[in-house]
Amino acid sequence: MDESDRKYRRRGRGGTGSGAYFLGFLGALIYYIQASDGFWQGVLGVLKAIVWPAFVVYELLKFLMAN
Repeated sequence: MDESDRKYRRRGRGGTGSGAYFLGFLGALIYYIQASDGFWQGVLGVLKAIVWPAFVVYELLKFLMAN
C-alpha cells in the first residue's frame, strides 16, 4: 500500500455529521439574527449560532435531570 492509497482511505470517511451541523448552524444563525434588535445583538447571535450544540446538550441534560 503506497502513500496515495492511505490518503484516499482517510478522506473517504464520514461527512454527514458536518453537513447536518452546517444546516443547524444556518438555521440558528437566521433565528438569532432575526431575533436581534441591534448590531451587537446580531454579533452575539452569530457567536451563539457557532456554539448552538452546547445549548442543545445543556437544555437536554437539564430536562433529563429534572424528570
